[in-house]
Amino acid sequence: MTQKYKIVFFGTPEFAIPPLEGIFERETLLAVVTQPEKPKGRGLKPSPSPVKLWAQNKGLTILEPEKLKDESFITKLKKLSPDLIIVCAYGKLLPKIILELPKYGCWNIHASLLPKYRGASPINWVLLNGESKTGITIFLMEEGLDTGPILLQKELPILEEDTAIELNHKLSQLAKEAIIEAIELHKKNLLKPFPQGNNEVSYAPLIKKEDGFFTFEEPAIFIERKVRALLPWPTAYTYYKNKLVKVFSAKAVLLKHETPPGTILNLNPEGILVATSEGAILIKEVQMEGKKKISAYQFACGQRLKAGALWE
Repeated sequence: MTQKYKIVFFGTPEFAIPPLEGIFERETLLAVVTQPEKPKGRGLKPSPSPVKLWAQNKGLTILEPEKLKDESFITKLKKLSPDLIIVCAYGKLLPKIILELPKYGCWNIHASLLPKYRGASPINWVLLNGESKTGITIFLMEEGLDTGPILLQKELPILEEDTAIELNHKLSQLAKEAIIEAIELHKKNLLKPFPQGNNEVSYAPLIKKEDGFFTFEEPAIFIERKVRALLPWPTAYTYYKNKLVKVFSAKAVLLKHETPPGTILNLNPEGILVATSEGAILIKEVQMEGKKKISAYQFACGQRLKAGALWE
């Protein structure tokens, strides 16, 4: 039986839980480091991260440093003496003092095929840009943003119907497979790091609320990508009668027309077909501010929309 690695895991959101589970099941998990509780909801009550809740359920040691360079936190890490630190969607860059601490270094689980889509929101941006594939990269961390040598990669095709929610789930499961495989290969001395190429570098900056806004002057395919890419937050949105309308489901339709963008071409129980600068967008599910999520057809009936009218 191979020796178990002593590991400290850094992670925060739901995405990090499957790879964390894989490590917990096979290795010695010394501690879990996660972001401090933050105010959430209407009452702004402190809310634990999904990783913290998972770790509490397993009775694990949990560390929530406000600052990663805090002396007491660094002292705790040194006392734990991990063979390996594994980071997955933690939310902060690790300082040099931590990167140099473990015997086998710090590994990061990143949700893209590096060097493409370095940064905070790779899942959203691969969908926004219409990529046909993505994947998981395990890499050896250094002080730069997602710049270290690659240890292992696993590809995943992107399906036409994939949303960010679905892709997040698929990639988190793939991350579990990838980190288990990487650790096993490392134990056999079969994990050979190789440098990231510089010719394909691209970035995936943090998604902001305004990234969800669209107008019908945009091509239908771009609107559909926004709808798929920005679930569950901030959600693609536009305005109707000066009120914000979130769009939760939509499909681009390749349709030649000479009508102005924003013209309602058709209404039926399947949705509202609206002309765009290129093609048309079939809007299926919406939510007007202050209202419940409903089908687009219900929305059309409630607002008395008619074919030939402008969405404005």
